[in-house]
Amino acid sequence: MELFFLLLLILIMATALGSGYPVAFALPGSAIITVLLAAGSGYLFTGSTDAFFESGGPSQWLSAGVTNLRGVYWEPERDTLIAIPLFIFMGIMLQRSKIAEDLLVTMAQLFGPIPGGLGISVVVVGALLAATTGIVGATVVAMGLISLPAMMRNGYANPLSSGIIAASGTLGQIIPPSIVLIILADQLASATDQAGQARQSLYKAVTGEIVMPSEFAVVSTSAGNMFLGALVPGMLLVGLYILFILGVAILRPKYAPAVPYEGKYDFRFAGQVFLAMVPPLALIILVLGSIIAGIATVNQAGAIGAVGAMVMAGYRLHPGGRLRYLPAALALLGLLMLTFVLANFNTNIQNVQSDRDVLGIQLASFGVILIVVSIAWSGYRAYKTEDALTGVMVETAKTTSLVFIILLGAAMLTAAFRAFGGEELVKHFLEGLPGGFWTKFIIVMGVIFVLGFFLDFIEIAVVVVPIVAPILLADPEANVSAVWLGVMVGLNIQTSFLTPPFGFALFYLRGVAPAAVRTIQIYKGVVAFIGLQLLALVIVAAYPPLVNYLPTRSSLTSETAPPPINPALQFCVENYVAQQFDQNGDAIRDAIDRAAALDISYLPKGLAKDFAGGIEKAQEAIPLMQEIEALKVRLEEGAVEYRPEHTVVRGLESDARRIDSTLEELKLRITRGFGDTEALKARVEKLEARKAALMAQIPESWADNQAAYGKITADDRKTRNIYRRTVDQAYEPVVELRQIIAAAGALSDLKAPIDALAADVMSMDGDTADERFKEVERMVGDVAGAGDIRSLLSDARREIDSRSPDPQEAANLVAEAQALLVSEMEWRSRAERELLPEIRKYDLAIQGTIGLRQQPRLPREQALFVASCSSVHRDISLNF
Repeated sequence: MELFFLLLLILIMATALGSGYPVAFALPGSAIITVLLAAGSGYLFTGSTDAFFESGGPSQWLSAGVTNLRGVYWEPERDTLIAIPLFIFMGIMLQRSKIAEDLLVTMAQLFGPIPGGLGISVVVVGALLAATTGIVGATVVAMGLISLPAMMRNGYANPLSSGIIAASGTLGQIIPPSIVLIILADQLASATDQAGQARQSLYKAVTGEIVMPSEFAVVSTSAGNMFLGALVPGMLLVGLYILFILGVAILRPKYAPAVPYEGKYDFRFAGQVFLAMVPPLALIILVLGSIIAGIATVNQAGAIGAVGAMVMAGYRLHPGGRLRYLPAALALLGLLMLTFVLANFNTNIQNVQSDRDVLGIQLASFGVILIVVSIAWSGYRAYKTEDALTGVMVETAKTTSLVFIILLGAAMLTAAFRAFGGEELVKHFLEGLPGGFWTKFIIVMGVIFVLGFFLDFIEIAVVVVPIVAPILLADPEANVSAVWLGVMVGLNIQTSFLTPPFGFALFYLRGVAPAAVRTIQIYKGVVAFIGLQLLALVIVAAYPPLVNYLPTRSSLTSETAPPPINPALQFCVENYVAQQFDQNGDAIRDAIDRAAALDISYLPKGLAKDFAGGIEKAQEAIPLMQEIEALKVRLEEGAVEYRPEHTVVRGLESDARRIDSTLEELKLRITRGFGDTEALKARVEKLEARKAALMAQIPESWADNQAAYGKITADDRKTRNIYRRTVDQAYEPVVELRQIIAAAGALSDLKAPIDALAADVMSMDGDTADERFKEVERMVGDVAGAGDIRSLLSDARREIDSRSPDPQEAANLVAEAQALLVSEMEWRSRAERELLPEIRKYDLAIQGTIGLRQQPRLPREQALFVASCSSVHRDISLNF
C-alpha cells in the first residue's frame, strides 16, 4: 500500500502542476492530501494511522514538517538563505533603473562592427547582467525589447537572434551571484550530512572498522564555494556561445552580419562606454571579489550588492544637473578613505594606544558617515523618482516570499515522499544499476533534463536534489565533491528555461517579440544553445577541476586555511613531497648531511639528543616516501585484477543488504500484526532464499584476493602513518632548537631581575615574594627553553611562602637559578654565533618537505599544488 500512496502523491502533484495550479501550493497540498488519505485508510482498515507508511506515520511527518519550517527560518546554519532577498533586490533595482538597458545599448555599439558582433554583445551583456542581476525574466525582457528589433533591422536571422537573447538571458542561473546556486548550496548542506553518514555506515559494514579515515569523508559546500565553483563553467558557457556566433557569422554571413556604428568613436563615446560599463563591473568586483578574497560572507556580499545597486540607481534615475553624481561620488570617496585607513591605521577601538590610532578611527568614522549619507541620499532619490524604490521593495517581497514558500512546500513534499518509502525505492533503483556511479549520474542528469521541460528550476532544486544528492555523494567510486555536483545540477537546470513547452525564457521573449518573429522560430533558435549547454555539462563532467579548483584554492590560501597537518590534506601533501624528493632529493640529503656534521657537543644533553634524533628521522624520510610510492604502484597494479571482482562482490553484498533491510521491515510488520501474516512470512522465506542465492554467487577466490589486496592497503596505510610520525619527529627538534637559540637576547635580559631577587630574597616576607617572584617567573616563562630556571624560582618562592619559611633554602635555589642562567647564556651565545645560521639554512632546506606538516599553514607553492591535486576526484571505492 505504501507504493500505492507514493504513486498517488506523484499523481496529485503532477496533476496540480500540469493544471497550472500555483507551485507554492501544489507541492505542500499534494503532500497533505496524500498523508491524510494514507492515515485515514490505515485507521479504517487496520486501526492504525501508521499502517500504510514505510516509516513513522502522520505524526512523524508533521514533526518533520515543523523541523523543516524551523530550519528554513531559524537555524543559524542556514543563514545563507538571507542572501536571496538581497540579490533579488539588487537585480530588480538595476533593471528598474535602466542601467541594464544602458549597458546593452553601449555594448551593441561597441561590438557591432565585427561579424556577429551584435550577437556577441548580447552574450557579453547577458553575462554582465547575470553577474549583477541574475533575474532571468528581467534580462530576457530587457534584451528582447532593445536588441531584437535592432538585430532584425540589421538582417540577423530570426531564429539565431531569438536563440541568442533567450540563452544569454539564462546565464544568470549559473554565473554568480545566482539564486539557484544559493538554493542548491542550502539543499546540498543537508544532503552532505546524509551522504557522510551513509558512507560511514558502508565503510563499517564492509571493513568492520568503526572509524572511517577523514580523507574518505564527503566534501561539503557552501554558497560561497558554489559561487566560486560556478564561475569558470559560467565563463565556459559564455565562450561557447561566442564561438558559436562567430562560427555562424563566418560560415553564414547573412545570418549574422556586421553592424557598422553610425556615430564616432570619440571621447564622448568613450565616456558613454565608461559610465555604462564601469559601475556594473565595479559592483561585480565588489560583490564577487569580496567573497573570493574572503573579506565578506555571501550575506554580506549580498548587502554590498543591494546598496551598490541603490547608489547606482540614485544617479541613473535623477533627471540631471550638477548634483546628479554627487551621492555616488560621496560613496566612492568614503570607500577610498576606508581602504586607506584600514591599510595604514589600527582601527580597533579597544586597542587604542596613540594619537595616530585616534586619527585612524576618526578618519574611518568620517568615511562611514560619507557612505551612509550617500546611501540615504540615493535611497531618497529612488523613492521619489518614479516611485522606483517602493516598486523594487514590493517585487522583492513577492519574489522572496514565493521562493521561501516553495522551499517549505518542497520540504513537506520530500518528507511525504520519504514517509512512503520513495527515497529507498530511488536508492535501490540507482544502486541496482550496472556501471557504477556514472550510470547513476547520467540517469539522474537525464531525469533532471527531462523534468526541465515541465518544471521550474526552483522546483527541481528543492524536490529532486534532496532525494538524489545523498545517493550520488555517498558513492565512493567517483568520490565527487558537493560543489561539483551542485554546479552540474545548476548547469542542467539552466536548460529548463529554454526547453519547450514550459521554457520560461521562451515565454518572456515571446511576450516582447514582434509578430514577425514566429514562435516556431524562437523554438528553433534555442535548440543549438541547448546543445551548447549540454556540451558544457559534458566538459565540466569530464574535467572536475573547472569547478573544484577555485573553491579549493580559495580555501587553502585564505587566512583561515586548514594547517598542512589536517588529515584530509595528507594524500595531496604527500604527493607534493614525493615529487620534491624525486626532483630535489640530492639537495635535501646534502642539507641533512651538513646538519648531521654540525658541532652540537656544547648543547645541553637533552637538546643535543633530540636534535641528533631528529637528524636520524630526517634521513629515514626519503626512503619511507620511496616505499610509499612503491606501494602506490603495487596498489595500481593489483587493482587491475581486483577491481572487477570487487565490483561484482560489493554489488552482490549491496543487494543482500537491501534484502536485509526489507526483511527487517517485514519481520517488524509480522510482529505488530500488520497485514496478512502468512503472506508476509512466505515473502520472508522467499527473500531469505534469494539472499542465500546471491551470497552463493560470490567467487571462491574472493576471500584470498581480498586478503591479498587488503594486505597491500594495510601496508600502505601503515607506512604512511610511520612516515608522518617520522617527519614530525624530524622537524620538531629543529623548531625547538631555533626558538631556544634565538631567545639568547631575551634570556640575558633576565639577569638583572633575577639578581635583584637574589639580593632581597633573605628579607622578603610571603606576600612580597609572591608578588615579585611571580612577575619574574612570568618573564622567564616567555623565554623559550627557560623552564628549568623558572622551576627553581618557583621552588624558591614556595620556600618563602610556606608555613615554615626557609629563606636560606630560597636563597640557595635563586643562586642555583643564577648559575643556570649564566650557563644558559654562555652556550646560547655561542650557538647564536656558530649554530643558528646553519640551523636556519637546514630549516629552509627541509621546511617545504620534511617540515611541511608542522607549518602553521601551507606556503603558496604547496597550497596551489594541493589545490590542483584535491580538485580531481579520486576513486576510493576499493577501500570500501
